[in-house]
Amino acid sequence: MIIFGSMLWGLTGPMMEWILGETDVSVPFLLTVRLTLSGILLLSFLLISKKDIFAVWRSPSSRYQLIVFSIIGLLGLQYTFMASVDESNSIIATLFQFSAPIIIAIYISITLKEMPPRHQVIGIVGTLIGLFLLLTNGSMNSLIVSPKAIILGLSLGLAYAFYTLYPARLMKEWGILIILGWGMLIGGLLVGIIIQVWNTDEWVHLAGMDVALMTIFYIIFGTIAYFLFLSSLKYISPVETSILSSVEPLTVMVVSILWFGTKLEGIQLQGVLLMLIFVTWLSIGDRKSIKGVKIKHQS
Repeated sequence: MIIFGSMLWGLTGPMMEWILGETDVSVPFLLTVRLTLSGILLLSFLLISKKDIFAVWRSPSSRYQLIVFSIIGLLGLQYTFMASVDESNSIIATLFQFSAPIIIAIYISITLKEMPPRHQVIGIVGTLIGLFLLLTNGSMNSLIVSPKAIILGLSLGLAYAFYTLYPARLMKEWGILIILGWGMLIGGLLVGIIIQVWNTDEWVHLAGMDVALMTIFYIIFGTIAYFLFLSSLKYISPVETSILSSVEPLTVMVVSILWFGTKLEGIQLQGVLLMLIFVTWLSIGDRKSIKGVKIKHQS
């Protein structure tokens, strides 16, 4: 489940890059279509499975947390990822997403009011060195991506860290798919209202058969990836999940190289390898700390 789900996630990155690059579709419009339809698909599946999808709204505290998670966590993650892909490419955006363990480690240290342990310092330094090599190709005078792409990438890491830590109690109490389904639907409707999606002329860009099919596959693959990724947590530990999910950036790289002809220099590839190694190191070393913070947050 985790390997296949991560590979599907890896495929959706280049798909999104193609849609944004080949059409005049904007990030907010694509985000509205993707989140709204995915939310409807998930909630419809739960209704067919005879789940009470409205129970969470009858709890005032859960209702508030669901809205916060939907806007800051899920919508924030999806927007920063899409915008990062649009500003750079799917490889850079996916690897920036893997900076979340650094942010989580720093958050844990601040929360516990103590210096991070040695393994965290090593993991953070190693990941940052890898990120530096990826973005500069090893030269201080050669920044390969724009400052805007870096800001979006760092925002992506922050959003992913929040997305990972915040909804622990919600998902434990109400179920992962119910929270994700409502989160997607709320996020998609919110963006749609802001951009007045019913008045936009961007719908015409989805009329072409190739764009329409790509958008449909992008939405379906992303929804299935969510389901497989989160369902795998019933059978394997978060540590195994973090290790096996490294298939995602590897899939993105292979697909981007074959599809778009995207090329990474030798030093950049070394940076990617360092990031994957040290992010896995951080994830393994932090499993107990993250669990403790989740328990504290739930209480």
